[in-house]
Amino acid sequence: MFQIDDITDQVLENCNIADARHAGLYSICGLALRLRDLYKWENRLDPWVENDPSEVLKWIGDKEETWEKLIDKDFHDITLFGRQFDPFDVKGINVILEPRGYIYGGGYARGLKPSFFLAVIEDKKTINGITIFILGEELARDLLTIPALSQDNCIYVRKESARLFLWDQIFYIKNSGRYALSFGLEDYGLKEQTPEDLHRNLPTIAANETDTYIYHELGEMQDTAFDRKTWQEIIAAFPHTPIELLTRAVKDLLADTSEYGTLSHIIEKRKTSSLAFYVAFLESFNKILFPQIIEAFQKFTQTRDWELIEKAVTEGYRSAKSRAEAIVGIYRIGREKNDMRWVENEIAKRFKSCFAR
Repeated sequence: MFQIDDITDQVLENCNIADARHAGLYSICGLALRLRDLYKWENRLDPWVENDPSEVLKWIGDKEETWEKLIDKDFHDITLFGRQFDPFDVKGINVILEPRGYIYGGGYARGLKPSFFLAVIEDKKTINGITIFILGEELARDLLTIPALSQDNCIYVRKESARLFLWDQIFYIKNSGRYALSFGLEDYGLKEQTPEDLHRNLPTIAANETDTYIYHELGEMQDTAFDRKTWQEIIAAFPHTPIELLTRAVKDLLADTSEYGTLSHIIEKRKTSSLAFYVAFLESFNKILFPQIIEAFQKFTQTRDWELIEKAVTEGYRSAKSRAEAIVGIYRIGREKNDMRWVENEIAKRFKSCFAR
């Protein structure tokens, strides 16, 4: 007999083991933000709800006690109908779960942190031969609030995590991104942009921004400028380093600026709000690597000239491709030398301006 609660408990156990082992990867602020999101998910709170600090601190204390008991444990196999599956055998597990309306995810995120989730399927569609699952209620998850991910020629959009993710981006926006954020919210009709307006409109905004996550994953899966296997090797060779951050940022920019990716879709659909959010939420590395979009957007706010954005995206892709080729070239030479320290030094020299900031 199919028992989703039993499967949920198994996945949650592995989520806790992953968090116990890898919570130390984050800065104090980074861990606090992820704990905040996990607390809200466990208690089914809206993203903007902040409970009494003493209650949250007690929950954190209980969570840390749980982690202490699990930190030395190995991940458990997932047992379904008497069969045991490796927790990273996503394809095998989903052969059983998908017909019953559920999707399981298991893989490695930034810093090679293992990450797992279990969610209800809300919708399923195909774009360019790639299957897109729109997921609703999350039954199990770990510290990572990931809005979407790709695996085995599928894209999983996690609506609950996406809503938390978007709220965090808005709530923790840096001063440099406030103008673009305000511009995007105005395009959604939020003139005053009061907290009440944001609370009321967040579900609509999050739903409309879903395509941003989908087309980022599509761009990443379909673009060939950065060989995926080599990219994975570099990530594995330099986890938790500036080289990993650089390599991920270049890969992300290729995904966003490719003909299949985020910005091409935004331009095609003339999604002004999504363009504004893209600029508002650019991370530090991406700002360094893609200054063209910031300059073009500043002019766009005055002219609404989409050709400015198209030109910036073309230049951005060309620049990202050149950087990807340089990183891959250095890595392959270093691999032949069997000298990863040489690779590290050469990449640091080649991208000195990025690491200096």
